[in-house]
Amino acid sequence: MEVSFSQTLSFDAATFEFDVVDNQNGNATAIKFPVDDKQVSPGDSIVVVSDGEILFHAMIGKIEDGFAYAADPKGSLLPAGVQ
Repeated sequence: MEVSFSQTLSFDAATFEFDVVDNQNGNATAIKFPVDDKQVSPGDSIVVVSDGEILFHAMIGKIEDGFAYAADPKGSLLPAGVQ
């Protein structure tokens, strides 16, 4: 039997570095961001916060070439133009 664990990564929106993969209404709905693939894996959660408010929350769908990809198509408040 294999046991898997997941973690939640929390980032401050003011210092979080990411690239917008897709956006809607000015908000980033899919992003990619650099990760250490030995420390992070698909299925881990990501939360981006600002002043106690959650701007983006999702699960990492894939990791490719040192970048994690995550999508929050319905609830993102993370501005697509701020990085």
